Amino acid sequence: MVPAVIVMGCAYLLATMVKVYLSRLWFAPETCPPFFVFFKLNWLAMLMAGMRLMSIWLLAYHLYHYAQREINTVKENLLLSVMAKDAQLDNLSAQLNPHFLFNSLNNIKALVIENPKSARRAIDLLSDLLRTALYSTESGLNPLKVEFSLVRDYLELEKLRLEERLRFRIDADDTLNDILIPCFCIQTLAENAIKHGIDQQKNGGLIHIKIIQADRLIKISVQNPGKFDAQKESKGLGIKNLIERLQLYYKGNAKFNIINTDNGFVLSTIIIPCE
Repeated sequence: MVPAVIVMGCAYLLATMVKVYLSRLWFAPETCPPFFVFFKLNWLAMLMAGMRLMSIWLLAYHLYHYAQREINTVKENLLLSVMAKDAQLDNLSAQLNPHFLFNSLNNIKALVIENPKSARRAIDLLSDLLRTALYSTESGLNPLKVEFSLVRDYLELEKLRLEERLRFRIDADDTLNDILIPCFCIQTLAENAIKHGIDQQKNGGLIHIKIIQADRLIKISVQNPGKFDAQKESKGLGIKNLIERLQLYYKGNAKFNIINTDNGFVLSTIIIPCE
């Protein structure tokens, strides 16, 4: 920039001196000294003024282009980050759907021999579940009412297999129906409650799903009889998948935990920002 300032300052000096001299020569020729004398008297002040002005313009020019370059770099980095996030979410969804499908088909397989009528109903329910999964929004978020429908179909499908051993209850305010939550998050907790809770109990039990809103947060809780084994159950694909998706969607602003309660139940809780 320094050579550019000097060269542009000299160009400014010559252009300004010629312009001012011609103006004085035109309007007041009687007071106008020879050009050499005029130049000798004013060149230093004109040169300093020109270099100062050119420095300001050059600095502004470079700052503008520097800012544009930084903005473009930030945009590119954000785009790469979004693409990486989408790819990771797609990968997680690709893991989740076969995992659920495998479990459901095993349930239907058991029903085909024991109860063909229930097996047909189970196939209808599975079709509805798969349809919902296929036509889920590209954002990976569904309204709460869609997730309710999904988990009800899933629990009814499981009830055909478990019969009276499985009971379920869902408590939620209708005003929360349009709140967006990650796809399959309630179903994942319900699936975990059945696999590690109801299936392990001789007499089965009640799965209680509750959704409340407080302080711009949505709290989703699923309670089931049983005992949570952290070392064993933390390795399950469904829960690991859910934790990773919550981290990606909410960037650390969502919370998830599973605890054993004092009355012999397991309580799974998701807390997410209200959207």
